[in-house]
Amino acid sequence: MADFHQNGNIATIHNLRTTTDEDLTRELVTFANTRKISLILPSLYSELEGEALPNILKELAQVPYLHRIIIGLDRADEAQYRHARDFFSVLPQNHVVIWNDSPRMLEIQRRLNDLGLAPNEPGKGKNVWSCLGFLIACADTAVVAIHDCDIVTYDREMLSRLVYPVANPNFPYQVAKGYYARIGSGKINGRVSRMLVSPLLIALKRVIGDRDYLDFLRAFRYPLSGEFAMRTSILPDLRIPSDWGLEIGVLSEAWRNLAPKSVCQVEISDAYDHKHQELSPEDKSKGLSRMSIDICKAVFRKLAADGTVFNEEVFRTLKATYYRSALDLLDSYYNDARMNGLYVDRHQEEAAIEMFAENIIAAGHVFLDNPAETPFIPTWNRVHSADPDLMADMLKAVAADLREYGI
Repeated sequence: MADFHQNGNIATIHNLRTTTDEDLTRELVTFANTRKISLILPSLYSELEGEALPNILKELAQVPYLHRIIIGLDRADEAQYRHARDFFSVLPQNHVVIWNDSPRMLEIQRRLNDLGLAPNEPGKGKNVWSCLGFLIACADTAVVAIHDCDIVTYDREMLSRLVYPVANPNFPYQVAKGYYARIGSGKINGRVSRMLVSPLLIALKRVIGDRDYLDFLRAFRYPLSGEFAMRTSILPDLRIPSDWGLEIGVLSEAWRNLAPKSVCQVEISDAYDHKHQELSPEDKSKGLSRMSIDICKAVFRKLAADGTVFNEEVFRTLKATYYRSALDLLDSYYNDARMNGLYVDRHQEEAAIEMFAENIIAAGHVFLDNPAETPFIPTWNRVHSADPDLMADMLKAVAADLREYGI
């Protein structure tokens, strides 16, 4: 049985196992009559060849309340785009595959480049941002959910539980963040959240002092989950990073733009697992090494925007404080795992902590060496102001791609 603890910063919507997905779905169908619900799936073409996505589509095909599914397809050529169209055609809902690398979409990118408004680098953040722009241009959705395409334990109740808090018109929530226990194959997973983000937030509080923003982030049980639901009214002013800092960036925007009572976290799964990234300690441009740097940069940028002063001494102190905090948490995770019959490889966990500690310094150097860097993709309100025709032209580009490159 789940607990029913509330942390006092944001609302936590638990799964007390006292209702069913059928009950939630019936209510969501009713809500969707007047508050249309859409889903965004940011996908690499390679994920079409994995084990997770076929089951995700099988589950989604049974969801009756979705108005539209938007698939953002990255790293695909023409033949792969055609295959993706066929692959996603099993979905009975209105759906669209946006070929982000098509000549027409690259022309949209060129226009953004000419305006100085293009995302700085490819990645999940850019993909999600483009899909959000498409959704805003459609102007027919009240609620949007986002989740990854590599969830190997996916079932449709995850989506029902994710969207319910923001779809229910009697609830005040503008943003819902999914959470769950990351366990699988007899062990505790989620190293970046457990061994980087949690001890980093503890260390930051010790080094720079109390900040409401840090308390806000610490209130989330799984701040790096890729599952969000939002009311679409907040999307035009949403600023997000284009890199692996997307999840922290969205939470930071919720903190900046919304009252805490408008944000909740919701338990969406008892057993969640997805594709695991390599640690990649030898290459900071790949795997969890790059992810950890991007996440640290996202947190540092937000704190700096709120007036925190960073320098070399602060980052050196932060590294040492983080390291001690992470080792202390490792003891807790190890004991928790043992009592639940799960496995924790202390050597591998400590190796990850050592890499994350070094990457705190690396992220600090990037932050200090690039004071003029624009950390966020521009808002869609700004894009529309600079080029009022671009969003409509994006809709036309996607439609033209669908006509020209048929299955």
